[in-house]
Amino acid sequence: MKILLQRVSHARVTVNNEIVGEIGRGFVLLLGVTHTDTQQEADWLANKVAGIRLFEDDQGKMNASLTDVAGEFLVISQFTLYGDTRKGRRPSFIKAARPEQAEPLITYFCEKLREKGFNVATGVFGADMQVEIHNDGPVTLMLER
Repeated sequence: MKILLQRVSHARVTVNNEIVGEIGRGFVLLLGVTHTDTQQEADWLANKVAGIRLFEDDQGKMNASLTDVAGEFLVISQFTLYGDTRKGRRPSFIKAARPEQAEPLITYFCEKLREKGFNVATGVFGADMQVEIHNDGPVTLMLER
């Protein structure tokens, strides 16, 4: 699994001109799944993003977690994170998991975050989504398990 994490002041996702997910301060997680991923990888990444300290504390240091700032998650499925561009001009997506594997694992990942008490908004799996991200910082990290 791969996550492109972006700290945001706010974000939303629309499908067919309808807002389907929206958050205030928090993290947008673009989440990709590959063939070998299991719930073990999802558990590890859920724990990692739930506790990662990327918000400023009282001294202006990146030392506060999402819990500390009452933040939220917006999780968007993103098979293109597994795009391979080393050959040719058209990316190969052969490393991305098929929808029947990826969708349940992404749902499981979101459930794990909700169990930790977070508000988790999502896009619509497989839909043509328009994602509006207002980067804060900007702070962007790639996490992989």
